[in-house]
Amino acid sequence: MKKKVTSTDIAKAAGVSQSTVSMVLNKKYNVSFSRETIDKVEHAAKELGYVPPKRKTKKGVKKEKLLVVFCSNLTNPYYVMLLQGIELRAKEQGFGLFVCNTQRDLRMEERYLKMMWELRPLGIIYTCNPSHCFMELVTELAQKIPVAIVNNQNEKMDVDAVELDNSKLGRIMAKHLLDLGHRRVAYIAPPLTARQKQRSKRVEGFLKEYEKAGLKANVIIKAAKEEIDLNVAHIDSEYKIGFDLTQELLKERSGITAIVGLNDMIAFGILDALHEAKLRVPSDMSVMGCDNTLFARMHKVDLTTIEHFVIFKGRDACDIIMKKIASHTSPYSDIEPISTYHVEYEPQLIVRGTTGYAKESGKREKKRKN
Repeated sequence: MKKKVTSTDIAKAAGVSQSTVSMVLNKKYNVSFSRETIDKVEHAAKELGYVPPKRKTKKGVKKEKLLVVFCSNLTNPYYVMLLQGIELRAKEQGFGLFVCNTQRDLRMEERYLKMMWELRPLGIIYTCNPSHCFMELVTELAQKIPVAIVNNQNEKMDVDAVELDNSKLGRIMAKHLLDLGHRRVAYIAPPLTARQKQRSKRVEGFLKEYEKAGLKANVIIKAAKEEIDLNVAHIDSEYKIGFDLTQELLKERSGITAIVGLNDMIAFGILDALHEAKLRVPSDMSVMGCDNTLFARMHKVDLTTIEHFVIFKGRDACDIIMKKIASHTSPYSDIEPISTYHVEYEPQLIVRGTTGYAKESGKREKKRKN
């Protein structure tokens, strides 16, 4: 029988060490080798008829347990809180996360969705409403891979969902300001496009309460231009919406006594614009946000906001995926159950130091002129 050629044989023929042969043949260039040394080793291996050993596959190695999370924006603490809730539960169950940041770009969302067929994660969590362009694809994926969506309650979807009634959030904000006597107010929002229905629902809920009070005409809606959503979001994108649109409002001298931000990030921009204009909060102007993010709770901010349990929503979305995976692997009576989960939390008003009773707008206008 022909003797098997070893790395030691090649080392002798090439005039180099056995470790050099091993590293060159395995392409592990931990040390910088000259082109001449590499050629020598490869030539000697070829001349001697060296056959690389077949790599042994490890038996019993489990595929990485992977969940994919679709996220539209990682610059807003809201999405970071959702991810935190998902990751806490996923880690407990030994799952890893792969985050797809779509940046609200339809082409990016479609690209990531098509990757799922090859990636084959054990579950997919959408932290935002999927575009209606791709609902057919999402539904098709859901038949093969468990899918859970954190979505607006008013959207009709045949997939598992952790829901939020955005209209209710708007109504709670409006009721609070009406109770404090604010009759002329402004609402600042990101672009209110057809795709971002959750934003519009929040504004609609706010307007309905003022309409019931006969004051709908006293609500000024200031929404950012649509092209803002077409750009990659920066860490201060939503903050700038609040800051810039508040400056516009103040130039109009509209006699408003309160400004609402669609979320906390926008409210922070509102607060800074008021500070720059030397207006006191809440004695000159009340301010509200939504999401109860970490910065809203800081003493120097002390923002009145809405708590809708974002971290818990992330956790529950992950729990839904785990239940679906369990039902796939352990069918009841040899039949896999068909179930659709819907989870919803009751939002709560968090009153802090940025809202107070309204002053008569005429008095404040007179004070400003002086």
